[in-house]
Amino acid sequence: MLNRETALFIDGPVGRLEALYLDVADAQGIALLCHPNPVQGGTMLNKVVSTLQRTVRDAGFVTLRFNYRGAGQSEGSHDMGSGEVDDAQAAFAWLRAKHPGLPLTLLGFSFGGFVAGSLGGRLEAQGEALARLFMVAPAVMRIKEPERLPERGELTVIQPEADEVIDPTLVYEWSDALARPHELLKVAECGHFFHGKLTDLKDLLLPRLSN
Repeated sequence: MLNRETALFIDGPVGRLEALYLDVADAQGIALLCHPNPVQGGTMLNKVVSTLQRTVRDAGFVTLRFNYRGAGQSEGSHDMGSGEVDDAQAAFAWLRAKHPGLPLTLLGFSFGGFVAGSLGGRLEAQGEALARLFMVAPAVMRIKEPERLPERGELTVIQPEADEVIDPTLVYEWSDALARPHELLKVAECGHFFHGKLTDLKDLLLPRLSN
């Protein structure tokens, strides 16, 4: 198979969603990637999301990344809340239909951390087992009822210590208050967009994808 993503459109709740899909031979799982704040220019082509995609690809996962409503060529208007989680659920449904038996890993960066975490909680409530959830510099302040995190599966939170967008203290306090088991990884001398630290991000992810 080609090691290159295929551009396609997925039917979403309010119109077509632009996506990039990569199939791999003998995949060990499927990975859905959620991008940062679309109002601030975040798309599935964000460099952190691209690093996440390449990392899970290299670990042997089928990957799907997509643009939320109103971002890129995706139809609809920004909701900045449950609407983007609805979009992620539609993207997951498409991916699951193509790969019905493979374990699921969710990854989200910034606003996408809120989306991925909330999607994981929804899917778990519907009986879908989640293998892993990675929340990178996550917008934890957005996780409010009715959205919630999944209670099972491995959860890893990766937080830059010099984050200028998401206050690291908010993430640390949220982590301390989180009842479910999880791992919090702090990245020293690192800003929100991992400038000069993308290799460090990959090095943190890879061993946790092969567990």
